[in-house]
Amino acid sequence: MSNVTEKVGKYRWTVVALLLFSTTINYMDRNVIGFLKDYFCSEDGFSWTPQMFSYLTSAFTLFYAGFTLVAGWVIDKVGTKIGLAGSLILWSFAGILSAFMGKGLGAHIAARSLFGMGESGNFPASNKTIAEWFPKKERALAVGIFNSGSNIGAMICAILVPWCLLAWTGDHKFFGVLEGWQMAFLITGIIGFIWLIFWGIMYKTPKKALEKGQLSQVEYDYIHSGDSAQETADEANGSNKVPWLKMLTYRQTWSFTIGKFMTDGIWWFLLFWLPTYVKHQFCVGMDADQTATYVMLSNFIVFGIAIIGSVYGGSIPMTFINKGWATYKARMTAMLLIAAAPLVLLFTQWAAGSFGIVAAIAIICIAGAAHQAWSANLFTTVSDMFPKKAVGTVTGIGAAAGGLGGVLVQLLAGYLDGTFNTNKAYTIMFAVCAFAYLIAWLLMKWLVPHHKPITDL
Repeated sequence: MSNVTEKVGKYRWTVVALLLFSTTINYMDRNVIGFLKDYFCSEDGFSWTPQMFSYLTSAFTLFYAGFTLVAGWVIDKVGTKIGLAGSLILWSFAGILSAFMGKGLGAHIAARSLFGMGESGNFPASNKTIAEWFPKKERALAVGIFNSGSNIGAMICAILVPWCLLAWTGDHKFFGVLEGWQMAFLITGIIGFIWLIFWGIMYKTPKKALEKGQLSQVEYDYIHSGDSAQETADEANGSNKVPWLKMLTYRQTWSFTIGKFMTDGIWWFLLFWLPTYVKHQFCVGMDADQTATYVMLSNFIVFGIAIIGSVYGGSIPMTFINKGWATYKARMTAMLLIAAAPLVLLFTQWAAGSFGIVAAIAIICIAGAAHQAWSANLFTTVSDMFPKKAVGTVTGIGAAAGGLGGVLVQLLAGYLDGTFNTNKAYTIMFAVCAFAYLIAWLLMKWLVPHHKPITDL
């Protein structure tokens, strides 16, 4: 394999690295809220209730979901370079704006809603970029690599946000003005504009990269191996017409959409509520420093292990394909195996009570890694079945459904956390998470029992 890679060239992996960093920045900005939740809900902070916090995350999720419906279509029209750049500018600006919203819930909802609007373009643009730059058998691996940025971003936040809260508090504000929570928003927001410089300089479409001599003809041909005649013609003619409403008439669109609706909220639950779970389940009676250490290490471990799931999960179908399996059979078999892994979440609270935090976090690690493996393959089902020019649109529709599912999960988590004790609330939540993937797989398989690519666009 290494000899083949050397002959073909590696520029496409540079593109993946750019997407990896943009997704890392995206999830740094997104995760700030999760790690500030307990501060916002404390007397030393904003004195919000858990339900108030759930309104904030739900508003973000709702705007994210709503705008992904059109974000993918816009990206299919304007292209990935402009689309992803515009998306990042908006969400980074909104992240910085959050630092100046004071303590009012309404102001933060406004800033976070704007953030959701900007963030809606990240995954449609990234998934479309992978479809343009990789042959089908490598796409899940490429998606797994860039999608692992969601874990890296969470890991960085697990260190950055508690550090900001401890470093800039009381009489030790930044320049005597900015508190730790404000600095967390500012630092993560500014980093996005630094990435923008590299994106503007380094990214081109495969065709333009070939013309500039950055991409060899051998790698260009390899990237397009397996393309349909329609996709080849579309690229030659510069065609990017995608009938948005027509996308909703395909069972393939609904298969991806249901997969996102059923499972995206599970990952968002981990992002926003894992710090709270660790604090309430294992840190009662501890001082602030001990609690911060437990929360930081737990999140760092969970999201670190999820990176392995993202990359390895993306490679599973390629193993089957190299053995001669059809692409769809390989993809769905891998996803079925992955969907069974989160069932271990049913034992989380038993393990927490019997063996403590190490056992509980180990189980959550398995589920987190499984989600990322699932996500890498789920995204790739779009480019398996649709021509490249429609990938952004379909991804956006599915991401909107995933956002809607995320709203429901956030509201459920907020209700349970504010109504029941920790053990009962999280027993219910972990049970919801455990079965979501198998149900999603069954519905997807029912909608598209056999591989049938779309050829009439």
